[in-house]
Order: sequence, then structure tokens, then C-alpha cells
Amino acid sequence: MSAPVQAPPSLEQVAEGVYAYVQPGGGWCVNNAGLVVGEDFAVLVDTAATEARTRRLREAVEQVVPDGVDFVVNTHFHGDHTFGNGQFTPRALVVAHAGTRADSAEAGLHLRELWPQVEWGETPLALPSLTFQDTLTLHTGGSRAELLHVGPAHTANDVVVWVPERAVLFTGDVVWSGVTPYVLMGSVTGSLQALRRLRALGPRTVVPGHGPVGGPELLDFTEAYLRLLERLAADGLRDGLTPLQAAERAHLGEFAGLVDAERLVGNLHRAYAEQQGLPPGARLDVVASFKEMVAFHGGLPACHA
Repeated sequence: MSAPVQAPPSLEQVAEGVYAYVQPGGGWCVNNAGLVVGEDFAVLVDTAATEARTRRLREAVEQVVPDGVDFVVNTHFHGDHTFGNGQFTPRALVVAHAGTRADSAEAGLHLRELWPQVEWGETPLALPSLTFQDTLTLHTGGSRAELLHVGPAHTANDVVVWVPERAVLFTGDVVWSGVTPYVLMGSVTGSLQALRRLRALGPRTVVPGHGPVGGPELLDFTEAYLRLLERLAADGLRDGLTPLQAAERAHLGEFAGLVDAERLVGNLHRAYAEQQGLPPGARLDVVASFKEMVAFHGGLPACHA
């Protein structure tokens, strides 16, 4: 299923001093961001994929903090969350997990090559200047922004941003809303562990990496998909099917209408590998899996970046 017709993005206040920047559609490279504002500092959670989308994000943010943000947090290395970093530096300090910085440097701007028809604009690679391993707290002079390493989940090194005083959780792509989760570069079992950890925080508001803002039910939604994925992988392995064959046979039930359903193929590659003993977060052949997703979809998946 292709992403629906795009509506304009919006910056909505979800709690005192806390905002969600939602880009409707939520498909490939159409991600959400977040903003935490205190008396001393403002923190932006993720950026956007293209120059134009990041300019709209920056304009929206500057309606709240005219002088701009002080920190940009990258929840993981994928370009839709990081390519806009350069529009906020050098004023803002880019913060990420140490593994995310390394992965960003290795990946570079490769994502642009998958969809050459997209008008990417100028997206210079701006790597994080401040990295950490487990946790890092940014004290804004108001609500704290607690950066928690919870990967491997969506990637090998995912970070979420927890605002405890407001019970708001920015999940990056560990959690999804109305969009097919994607764990090819991370872990099925790691994602389930991360979801348990996030649930224990007690969030009232959950801002996913893609799709509409919700509450704890988004954790349940993501977990239910991953549980189905585990069952499909176990059945496929038992019956001697390849991940692509298992995807073609699969009955997705309540998840059949999700945006970017072709991700099932890549997800099954990860689920197969883990059930055969591959450690969470260990690397798989992403290019080969993406080619199979294209075959499953019947063409290059839509990207509305």
C-alpha cells in the first residue's frame, strides 16, 4: 500500500513546553520530529529527509523558539531523521549514540540513491558532535530530555527521548503508528525488549517516528505486529519457504492495510536470521532484501519525501 496523499506537516503542542512535528503520510522518508523547550535550552528530536522538508520544520520550530534550537538529537542514523542536521548547525550541537555517529558516517547520503527522483536538495552530512553510550540527560531549564539507548531495535543503536515531567516519549522508529514497522537493520527480539522498557516508563503521550501521535496503545500496536512477524517466520522456516515466499503467503489480518506493507519481506529476513541464531543487530544484506521488497511490491515503493 502506498502512502496516502500528503497533508501539510504541523507542529502541535502535546504538553507544556513539548511539541510534536508530524508529517502526515508516514511512509518512506516521511518522518516525525519533536521539540522540547525550557527556559535555558531548546532540544529538537530528529530532523527531516530533504532540504525543503527541513526548511519547513525549521520555520515551524522558530515560531516557538525564534533564536533556534540548542541541541539536535538523532534517534538513529537513517537519513530521514538526520539529513536536515546541517540546517541547524553550527548553532545547535548534534547529539547521538556513538554507534549512530559511526553508522551515519558509513552510510553517508546513500539513501538518496534509492529514490533518485526525489528532490532532495542540499543535505550536507552533519555528523553528531556529542555522543554517548547508555544515557544522557539534557537539562533545558524546564523539562528534562532524557536520552536512553534502547537498541538494537529499528537499528543497532536506537535512542528514545523521554520527558518525564510531561510523560511524553519520542520513540524514533522503535514505535510506529499506522505504518509498517521496519526492523531489518535492528532486531525483532531487541525491539520487543525495548518496548517492554518503554512501557515501564509510563508514557501518556507517544510520538512515533512515523504516523500519528498517540498513547501507550502505539506500543501495543508495534508489539502485536512483531509477534505476528515471529509466528510467520517460524511457520516459514518450518515449511522451507524463503522470506519472500513467506511474505507472499502471509495473511496479515489487522495489519494488511498498513502503509509500506512491503517491509514485511525485510522484516522476515531479520526474523528468520534471529530464529536461526544471528545475534540482534548483526548485519544482513540490506540491498538484497530491498530488491526483494521491490519485487513483492511490484515496483519501487513510493517515497513522498
